[in-house]
Amino acid sequence: MNHPRATPATPEAATPSGPGAAPRPPGNPAADGTTTPAAPAAAPINPAVTPPAELHRLLSAGLGAAARAWLDQALDEAAAHPGTHGPISVWELRLAEAGRRCGGAHADAVRVLILHTARADTEALTRVYDQGTADERRAVLHALPHLVPGPDARPLVEDALRTNDTRLVAAAVGPYCARHLDAHAWRHAVLKCLFTGVALDRVADLARRARGDGELARMLGDYADERAAAGRPVPEDLHRVRALALAPAGSASASASSTPSHTTDDPHGKES
Repeated sequence: MNHPRATPATPEAATPSGPGAAPRPPGNPAADGTTTPAAPAAAPINPAVTPPAELHRLLSAGLGAAARAWLDQALDEAAAHPGTHGPISVWELRLAEAGRRCGGAHADAVRVLILHTARADTEALTRVYDQGTADERRAVLHALPHLVPGPDARPLVEDALRTNDTRLVAAAVGPYCARHLDAHAWRHAVLKCLFTGVALDRVADLARRARGDGELARMLGDYADERAAAGRPVPEDLHRVRALALAPAGSASASASSTPSHTTDDPHGKES
C-alpha cells in the first residue's frame, strides 16, 4: 500500500514566531535557538509515608478518567469486603490489575490504598506477599507503616532484605523498618543497601538511628577498607553515614533528637 508522503516543513513553518504566533511546546527550539523550558515533573509519590487520604487525593488528581473510575470501584469493593473472604478476596484480584489499569507510575500507591481500604491485617499482608509478584510484594512493604502498628510483620521486611531485588530492598528500609528492626538487623539493612547500590537516602530515619552508633561506624569502616583493598570505589553514601555514626549521640539536631524511637533495642549495642 502506498502512503502519502508528508511535505517537509520549512523552518519558518515549523517554528512560527511573531505577534499572534502559537506558543511553542515546552522544550522545543525556536528558529533563533531559544527554547521554552519544560515544566518540572511532579515529585513521585512515596506511598509509605503519604497518609492514605492524601494518597487518594493525589491519585484522583493524577489518573485519567478510566483509571480513576476503576480505582473508585476497587476501593468500594475493598471497603465492602475487607479482610479475608474465601480462598481469595476480591481486592486481592484488584492488586494484580493495578499496573495495567492505572499505569506503572501509580501502581504502588494504588495498591497501598487498596490494602489500606481493605484493612488488611498481618495475616492477609503475609499471604499477598508470599503469593504475589515482586510489584505486589513491594506494595505490601510500603503499606506496613499504615496497617501494622507492632513488629508482627518484621519477617516480611527481613525476607525482602535477603533478596537482591533493589526495588524490594529500597521498599524494605522504609518507616516500618526504622521503627521495628533491632540494632543488629538495622545495621545489616544499611550494609545491604550499600552492597546492592540502593541509595542510603532511601533508609527511613537514617540520621536518628545512625548518629552515635559506634558499631555501625566500625562496620562501615571495615566495608570501606575491603573495597579500597580490592581497588573498588567506596560509595560516597558510606562516608556521609559513617560521619554520622562517629558523631556523639548527643549532637543530634533538634529535628532528629525530637523524633521518638519506636524500638526498644539499644541502637548502639556492640555486635559480636
